[in-house]
Amino acid sequence: MLWDALYGVSAQGALRPRHRHYYPFDKSRSASATLLIVRDSDQTSLDSIVPQAPNYPTTWSSDQQPRPAPASGPRFEQTVYELQPAPLSAMELVAEDPIRLVDGRKAVCDGGGGPLGHPKIYINLDKPGPRACGYCGIRFEKNPEAGHGHH
Repeated sequence: MLWDALYGVSAQGALRPRHRHYYPFDKSRSASATLLIVRDSDQTSLDSIVPQAPNYPTTWSSDQQPRPAPASGPRFEQTVYELQPAPLSAMELVAEDPIRLVDGRKAVCDGGGGPLGHPKIYINLDKPGPRACGYCGIRFEKNPEAGHGHH
């Protein structure tokens, strides 16, 4: 049973968590156990889950949870959810950006430069196919029509 996996019985007969986590540098947390909240699958129906982003149909990480349905109750009775902001998925927006062709063997990306950019990195383009920047996701590919780089 899940309860037995999470909790044990001490010598005095009291329930105690099986695993204790200690965070030595975080004074807001004590050496006490971190509790795991388990939700029954009966409580959450597929009707009460909305997509994470309106332009991306599923979650994109194995540990990501879909957004719960909008809140209900008297506080939210007059809220029109269709008029609330729903940000687009950045993954879809970057995927729509065309692949940048580079004549050399390496691409340089600084995220657009200036204060809104990221540290300058060099991307090796020796392998075939597009290569994405690790910071911003912009894709670069070696131009097949370019020469081999010899003089």
